[in-house]
Amino acid sequence: MCGRYASARKRIELLEEFGVQRDQVAEPLKPDYNVAPTKPVYTVVARAARPSDREAARGDDGAGPPAGAGGAERELRVMRWGLVPFWAKDIKIGSRMINARAETVAEKPAFRRAFAKRRCLVPADGYYEWQQLPGGAKQPMYISRADGRSLAFAGLYELWRDPAVVADDDDAWLWTTTIITTSAPDELGMIHDRMPMIIDPGSWADWLDPANDDVADLKALLTPAMVGDLTTWPVSAAVNSVRNNGPELIKPVSVDKAGTLAAAAAGAGRPAAAVRAARAFAEDGTGALF
Repeated sequence: MCGRYASARKRIELLEEFGVQRDQVAEPLKPDYNVAPTKPVYTVVARAARPSDREAARGDDGAGPPAGAGGAERELRVMRWGLVPFWAKDIKIGSRMINARAETVAEKPAFRRAFAKRRCLVPADGYYEWQQLPGGAKQPMYISRADGRSLAFAGLYELWRDPAVVADDDDAWLWTTTIITTSAPDELGMIHDRMPMIIDPGSWADWLDPANDDVADLKALLTPAMVGDLTTWPVSAAVNSVRNNGPELIKPVSVDKAGTLAAAAAGAGRPAAAVRAARAFAEDGTGALF
């Protein structure tokens, strides 16, 4: 799964990196090294220009923008993490909809409509997973791109009509998102058996295209990231609490015998170093950090 990640890049950096043409962010988010469910997060979508968000939210069934609108351009938006389906009675369901499994996303009632019409990218600097250690303890690990660029999580989004707000108020529509997850390849599977689906830059346009509603084509884009593009290292248990925040949360730490693992993982230009170190640590009979 993906339940916590870091997002510290400035809005202007995301606008450039993701080729955004329309900035729809009214208030920039502060750097967040401990993004948790229900928090506001940056997302990238592709949508046609419309007079207002209220009009955009009125699709063929009154619950969102129509698919296949021509002239779609990339937008940067802030959404609430935890998807609230258009049919939900209230937003509480969103806290249970932070992830959607790639294997079933096209069929599940809560996600299939958004999968066909409303796909997005969720930019992240890196994400956290917790590895079970011998004795029952869990070690947080940080996973990011080896080249320092943003990860682009495959996401879905929905618009939910708040019945407590008058219809002509912009706040009448709540924008929410979820992150798609997939099975982790062996190297990352040593940390956790699931991971966020990462969309390669070359596939961003196809994934975001609102006119692309071919389920087979969309599923073909959901392939796990190449492990060689990622690097990982153990971090402080301070990340366990959402009250903690700051760049110190992603700094490598030594854990028992894994001091060499932390140093290797932090080495620039050596994305596979952490995997090799973890395997060596696992094979010497003392247990595995990954």
